[in-house]
Amino acid sequence: MISFEALLTHLLNGLAYGLLLFLLAAGLSLIFGMMDVINLSHGSFFMIGGFIGIGLVGVLESFWLALLATVLIVALLGLVVEVALLRPLYYRSHLDQILLTFGLALILEDGAEWIWGTRIQSLRVPEALTGSVEIFGAVVPVYRLAVLAAGVLLGAALWYVLERTRLGSIIRAGVADREMTAALGFNIPVIFAGVFVFGVALAAFAGFMAAPILGVYPGLDFQVLILALIIVVIGGLGSLTGAFWVSLLIGVTQSFGQAYFPAAAAFILYLIMAAVLLLRPEGLFKRRYA
Repeated sequence: MISFEALLTHLLNGLAYGLLLFLLAAGLSLIFGMMDVINLSHGSFFMIGGFIGIGLVGVLESFWLALLATVLIVALLGLVVEVALLRPLYYRSHLDQILLTFGLALILEDGAEWIWGTRIQSLRVPEALTGSVEIFGAVVPVYRLAVLAAGVLLGAALWYVLERTRLGSIIRAGVADREMTAALGFNIPVIFAGVFVFGVALAAFAGFMAAPILGVYPGLDFQVLILALIIVVIGGLGSLTGAFWVSLLIGVTQSFGQAYFPAAAAFILYLIMAAVLLLRPEGLFKRRYA
């Protein structure tokens, strides 16, 4: 018989995993929905964030300083990629973007394997977030609760910026009509670079926070990229709300599936995606920024 405590443990683990996926999928969804750019190298920034974070924790001897430094370094890498590689392709076909970003992902994966090797590396949880707490009889690690809180806070902050601030209005205007927004005096290349860099920074943050839970290894980039693409497709291209709720659904589905139906966990995931594509091809949530 399945106990209530076990169900609650799997639920909380699934929610924490889902919010990590949301931070990755949100950046991917924003980049496509706002910039109309298909970035298949997005999972690479997740993986690179984990690898760099593990190295910086050993150098800086501080989890929090390493987190900040990792996000800044990967964001700078994202800026270089946007300016040097993606910007010339904004007005070209999606096929060109797919070929470029897929090639970049392969290069980054091989580079990670050359620098850090092929073994799985992990990150030690900071002292302040070690231990576990009991919630209705279920024992839950404090670190997973911290991941839950960070994901919810970042998601709420991102929604607020896009929906309730002048910066969000400028970004939405730039997506709706680039020429008119530029004519009003706003620098569209800078706005789009900022969106891309922010999406990459979210991926790096998620990769760093996931390192103590999932570990980091070459190949992780394509594994999480597939999940992020599924989330974006089911939730609706460019929909932040869709990415949030579908990420939680996928995280919980994966957690319970691997616990009770390990042989069918992946099948259930793809079955959900197939059903959504058949019944609602535009995704569960209306596309907002496109």
